[in-house]
Amino acid sequence: MEERTPDLEEIEEVEAEQPEAVEHTEDGDAAAIEGELDELVRTAAQRDEYLALAQRTQADFENYRKRVARDAAQAQDRGVARLAKELLPALDNLDRAIEAAQAEDPLLEGVRLVRSELAAALSRAGIESFAPLGEPFDPNRHEAMAQQPLDGAESGTVAEVYQNGYRMGETIIRPARVLVAA
Repeated sequence: MEERTPDLEEIEEVEAEQPEAVEHTEDGDAAAIEGELDELVRTAAQRDEYLALAQRTQADFENYRKRVARDAAQAQDRGVARLAKELLPALDNLDRAIEAAQAEDPLLEGVRLVRSELAAALSRAGIESFAPLGEPFDPNRHEAMAQQPLDGAESGTVAEVYQNGYRMGETIIRPARVLVAA
């Protein structure tokens, strides 16, 4: 067979067809790239959603941990305060025994020692006594047993303390029993 050279019309036809083929291929690639880009955007959005969920869950757990620790500390404080309320009458009785005893009684030293150890144990638990002599009467911290006019005492102040009060931090375990000047 003899080889024939294409004429100018045939060449123009072939060249005219090729750009369309290239454009068609580029359109197909662009659509594929656009589809992959959409998939990446969806994946990124889903990742962001999971990240936000994980962060919220972590924050919720941290809040839960803090709340449980706070509740445990409050429960411990309530238990200590309840024990102290049970022990305070014994401490009061020891104080009365010391006041009533004669100075030369050898038993008195033992009672003082027991009272001192009991007061130290309460102090180590964060419980302290208070005697508000001369302070203004505060019904949140004091229990008025009586009120009477007294010379040299300003009205509304604590003139005498019948029984010391006890507190743990800012919490009053037992108010001080007092005489208030009128």
